[in-house]
Amino acid sequence: MRRWLALNRRGLRAVLIGAISLALFLLAWHLLTENRVVFFIRFTNVPSPSAVYESLTRAMQDSTFFTHVVLSCRRILFGFSLAALIAVPLGLVMGRFRVAHEILFPVMEVLRPIPAIAWVPMAIMLWPTNEQSIIYITFLGSFFPILVNTLHGMSLVDPVLVRAAQCLGAREVSIFREVYFPASLPHIFTGLTVGMGVAWVSLIAAEMISGQFGIGYFTWEAYSLVQYADIALGMICIGVLGLGSSALIRGLGRLVMPWNRT
Repeated sequence: MRRWLALNRRGLRAVLIGAISLALFLLAWHLLTENRVVFFIRFTNVPSPSAVYESLTRAMQDSTFFTHVVLSCRRILFGFSLAALIAVPLGLVMGRFRVAHEILFPVMEVLRPIPAIAWVPMAIMLWPTNEQSIIYITFLGSFFPILVNTLHGMSLVDPVLVRAAQCLGAREVSIFREVYFPASLPHIFTGLTVGMGVAWVSLIAAEMISGQFGIGYFTWEAYSLVQYADIALGMICIGVLGLGSSALIRGLGRLVMPWNRT
């Protein structure tokens, strides 16, 4: 037992500090809302933690809430997976071949600063259904962070390693597989983590504007109906789902890159 505690001391410490931090946050939230504090920020209409918990209890008994959550997760899965499958190979190719970089980079740089929410009207015109347009917005939100981080990883590959592989007779495919790809993986997973966060932001914005289901639509509908506790519940649900999906990516990164413990 002592040995296990010694080996996992840092992880246990992080969990303990995190639990204390969350407890202090909930306590502050409770005190501010119960006393209806007004100090620059108004807490008069902000629901208390107990009110949000009651809203969660009611939502757990209603299958509609689970439908919202499942649809949002499905949209994230489709949009983010498609973005990763396209952005990572494209970033590798653009980072390796100058011609591809010169052709594609200007277009990507023009499109990249456009907020995902600005794409909503165009997405509605481009795609025949709201579902496809929402997935497209989610795809765009995660595509550019993944692409940029992959390009950055390719630019940092040590050219000495590439020349060494070439001197040993490695062909282009082998250089990609054995040098460029492993060296870029930490940056690729950084891009995947950032892209997942932006994907959730884009998804919620799209669901609020053009969706009929989804956790973003649930939150916006609660605002329209002046159901403050449901608004907070939707926001917390978005945060938990985003945290869980990013944690899955980081866990996958640790499995794929056992040599990288930073």
